[in-house]
Formats: sequence, structure tokens, C-alpha cells
Amino acid sequence: MDHQAFWIILPIVWACIAVLTSALGGRKSGSYTLPPGPHPFPIIGNILELGNKPHQAVAKLSKTYEPLMTLKLGSITTIVISSPDIAKEALQKKDQAFSSRTIPDTGRVADHHKVSMVWLPALTRWRNLRKVSATKIFAPQQLDATQALRQKKVKELLDHINQCCSNGGEVVDIGRAAFITVLNSISNTFFSIDLAQYSSSALSQEFQELVCGVMEVAGKPNIADYFPVLRLVDPQGARRRATIYYEKLMGIFDGIIKERVQLRASSVNSKASNDVLDSFLNFSEEDGSQLSFHDFKHLLLDLFIAGVDTTSSTVEWALAELINNPEKMAKAQDELEEVLGKDRLIQEVDILKFPFLQAIVKETLRLHPPVPFLVPHKAETEVEMCGFTVPKNAQILVNVWAMGRDSSIWTNPDLFMPERFLEQDIDFKGQYFELIPFGAGRRICPGLPLANRMVHLMLASLVHFFNWKLADEMNPENMDMSETFGLTLHRAKPLRAIPIRV
Repeated sequence: MDHQAFWIILPIVWACIAVLTSALGGRKSGSYTLPPGPHPFPIIGNILELGNKPHQAVAKLSKTYEPLMTLKLGSITTIVISSPDIAKEALQKKDQAFSSRTIPDTGRVADHHKVSMVWLPALTRWRNLRKVSATKIFAPQQLDATQALRQKKVKELLDHINQCCSNGGEVVDIGRAAFITVLNSISNTFFSIDLAQYSSSALSQEFQELVCGVMEVAGKPNIADYFPVLRLVDPQGARRRATIYYEKLMGIFDGIIKERVQLRASSVNSKASNDVLDSFLNFSEEDGSQLSFHDFKHLLLDLFIAGVDTTSSTVEWALAELINNPEKMAKAQDELEEVLGKDRLIQEVDILKFPFLQAIVKETLRLHPPVPFLVPHKAETEVEMCGFTVPKNAQILVNVWAMGRDSSIWTNPDLFMPERFLEQDIDFKGQYFELIPFGAGRRICPGLPLANRMVHLMLASLVHFFNWKLADEMNPENMDMSETFGLTLHRAKPLRAIPIRV
């Protein structure tokens, strides 16, 4: 949160809430015992303790109190989980009780929360969307059918980097290049078109800014979420900014869909395409279709926003860690060359042959989980956990960042040590709660199978064909590895590196 804005807004909020609290007779106290936590200030609770990196601040607090901890964030009771065992109890054993979401004010823009797979409660409409995603987009046979497309997009990435080499060692913005590759891979899967170009392009620049803008505004603390009575006022302008981003993204999707509908109406072989948009249009023409155009556009919004940014940021973090640890880079390159030789392009079916590469991805997700708190859950009922009571409607945050840095779980937790995953059979697909960057249980990220393929394929290709040195003659030991907090965890400074052909 902008601290200057916060201190301007705080007295107004304090006065408004004090009046309302007085009028309503104060907060009703219950007979249950909440998990321990820092003593809250009147009205504002523990908001000031979050700072500008809440995942780190809350991790420190959980060491002082307990891995099941209570924070009062304004009027919202928040339960923070920082232990794999407790996370397993919440997301697996008590999955149904915690299956709903706490919806931020920015998630309510354009009534997105009423049709979004991210925010809907786990009821019939949500199950229908999950079913469409699982069968039409992320099923293994669907992903196998589109792997040549992803291979082509990664080849275009390599061609772009080769061109940078030919231009005398031109600097590559790794995050942007990865973003464009993932975006074009997904846009071709859905629409059979590229939405971005590696050379400067107004559309690609706009789309990246829109997606990053949504992730930033959705992830940063918003005082209207802590005091819902202020939603109509929107004191930080978060809803206003989110509305602009949503409307522009929806406008792009609208234009693509209308163009396809017109093409199908004028073409004899209009249903020959195998992309997701044609599948949806065919599906929507069937009697009893449960997915409208409105639903489909909001589904696109979820999948593009969640899929592109998290995948590209993971690739950027992984390559940054490898540049910062040259001996790990060399070990990964040796593994790839031993299997592939020097010139063969990597295929998705090759990934299982690279245990050290897989370990690098796991270690990156441990240190830099894309969504450090996961997407917030909500208690549908009052639930007993660890001898304490989680009250109905409490917000549930699972601090996977803290679990990844816990010295009682991991040896030397702050060091980049992919070898640790060669010694223990742990994956990140929701069964091993020490490592759940994509969540677990019924609300696990539906795009995990695609993200798994894309991250490994892109990282392997970047490592196999190029050595990398930092721009501006910077030494790896001086690289800034700090984070900036949003709904996704980005590098504070973009990774800018110069490729050198191997």
C-alpha cells in the first residue's frame, strides 16, 4: 500500500468506523477461542504490521506466535496457516468447509465474482466451469494435441534470442520475453493467433501492461477489503483501476470472438479449426449448453491473467537463480547435452529425462511461489482446528512462501539447492504439502498441467542453447534478488541478461 495515501485515509476511516461501531453497539464477542496472534489496535487491527511485503511480515509473526495464527485486518478476521500439516488439514481433510473464497473488492468489478472460476463458491456453476476447463483445455489428450504449437512458440523465442546474439549481444528482458512466449502459446491454443511480438508492438505492450496491472491491483492491500463499508467510496481507487483493466481486456476478447463468429458465418468449412474458441462455439450451439458467451469471456479473463503472469515469472526467477549460481547452470547444461546432444530442440516428452532440471523448477517454486498466500479461502462454517476455533466467514491465508523458507522443513532454506529434490520424492501437484505453490484440494489451480509443461520447456531451451551474463557488466553476486508483492511475486528489478550461444 502507498504509505502516504494510507496515512491520509486512515483518520477518515477511523472516524467512520468508530461512528458505525458505536451505532451498532460494538462487535459481538463469541465464546470460542481464536488461534493466537499479535494484539490488534482498535479498529484497524494488525494492518500496520503487514508492511509492503505482507508474506514476509506474516512469516515473521508466525514464528513468534503459532503456524495457525489470527490477524485482525480491519473488520476481517484472518487466519494464517504456515505449516504443511495444518495446510493439509485445511485443504484436504476440511476441504469442503474451506472451499469458498474471500472476494476482494477488485474481484467484484463487472460482477466477475458471480461467473469467475476463481471466486465462485464450489457449487454447480463452479463445477461446470471446472469440468469445461478439465475436459476441453487441460486434459492430457488436449495438451498432447497442442504440444507442437507450444514447441513452435518456444522455437520463435529461441529465434528472437539468436537474433539478439547476432546484433552484437543485445540485452534480453527475460521476463518480457517469457511473457510474450507464454501469451502467444495460450492465445494460439484459444484463438489461433499471436497477441504479442518480441519487437516493440502496441498490442503486446498493452496486453502485458493490462495483465500485470490486474495482478498488481488485485494483490496489493486495499483498505476497502478491510472495511467493506468503504467499498462504495473506493478510497485508494483500486476498483476504478481494475475496471479500466477489465474493460480493455474484455474489449480485446470481444473483438476476437466477433471476428470468428463472422468468419464461421461466411465460410463453408467454418468448423474445421481445433482451437478452444471453435470448440466453445460448437459447444454453445448444442441444446442445453451451460456456458454462455458472457461465461466464456470471464473464463478467458481468469485463464489469461492467472496463466501468463505466473508461468513467465517462474521462468524468470529460475533463470535468475541459475545465473546467480553458475555451478547449477553448468550442471543443468551438462544434463541436457548428455541426453539431447548440442543441437536438438527439446520436446515435452523429454522433460522426464532431466531430473536435475525438474529439481531446479521445484526449488524455484519453493523459494519463489507465484502466489505467496495462494488465493484466499473462506470458512463456510465454524471449524475446530488444533484446539482453536476458526470462525465462520474468516479469511484463510496459506503462506506457502513461509513454508518454503521454514528451517524445520528444509535444510538451509534460504539457499538455492535443487539437489535437495534429487534426494526426496516430492512434487508440486497438491499431494506434498511442503510444496503447494498451485494450492491443493478441490480449489487447486486447474492450469497446473499446462504451467508444468511450459515452465520446463522454456527453461530447458533457454539453458540448453545459451550461456547468460548480466547486463551492465554486473556480477552475479551483486544481482538484486528482492521481491515486489502483488497477487503474484515478481522480481523487484527485471532480469536483463545478454545471451551467448553455447
